[in-house]
Amino acid sequence: MAAYDDRDGKIWLDGELINWRDANVHILTHAMHYASSVFEGERAYNGKIFKSREHTERLHFSAGELDFEIPYTVDEIEAAKAAVLAESGLTDAYVRAVAWRGAGDDMGVASARNPVHLAIAAWEWGAYYGDAKMKGAKLDISKWKRPSPETIPVHAKAAGLYMICTISKHAAEAKGCSDALFMDYRGYVAEATGANIFFVKDGEVHTPMADCFLNGLTRQTVIGMLKDRQIKVHERHIMPEEMEGFEQCWLTGTAAEVTPVGQIGEYTFEVGALAREMSEAYEALVRA
Repeated sequence: MAAYDDRDGKIWLDGELINWRDANVHILTHAMHYASSVFEGERAYNGKIFKSREHTERLHFSAGELDFEIPYTVDEIEAAKAAVLAESGLTDAYVRAVAWRGAGDDMGVASARNPVHLAIAAWEWGAYYGDAKMKGAKLDISKWKRPSPETIPVHAKAAGLYMICTISKHAAEAKGCSDALFMDYRGYVAEATGANIFFVKDGEVHTPMADCFLNGLTRQTVIGMLKDRQIKVHERHIMPEEMEGFEQCWLTGTAAEVTPVGQIGEYTFEVGALAREMSEAYEALVRA
């Protein structure tokens, strides 16, 4: 695949479809300097974006958390995403919507007078963790921690929150791992760099309480699927040493979908029946 700034196709930018290579911003764009940007990652299956409207609604919520307003309604953004997907010619695609404070009258921390922009692009993107769905992903444990809700808007899908994700994933890949697991500011198990995490013990599922990180749409979907199967789900604080007693583990996310985990640091997990079942059931759901 070509670099992301050098491809054929169209990107929706501020109300119109433009040539992919022309979708540029000024070097003094506020978001580049101060991370005043929010985004959504979405997947289309068989020509339809899974939970599309929920993603768009969350994009608006995230912008509000960063104290700016997107100048397009949910319905207008839904129409724009449909146009991008149709233009791309793809039925299975990754869709990225991003909103940010641009260049304007302000170039300090404050940026109330700067315009807000919105762009939407779609491209082909396969399995996020490669062949991990078969053998289980291997995770490092990050030295960084998810911050307190008193320090940053932790429930927004904001670009600035991913800084430690990039650092942690680079460190993990250097060790031959697919991803990294964060603890939170209290020392509890939190999430991976772009996915939520689930564990299995004695036929019941345990997942960290989403009180200081994003409560992912895929996470919510999978919890619902488990409850529909009458499987008990414990949303709670999990200490790192508890991982030694868990039998299975998987990650959830729009990009990750449902991916089994085989190892986290020194802890190992079976790629067991429930992990495989949920991975297959999620695949069937999104393509239904």
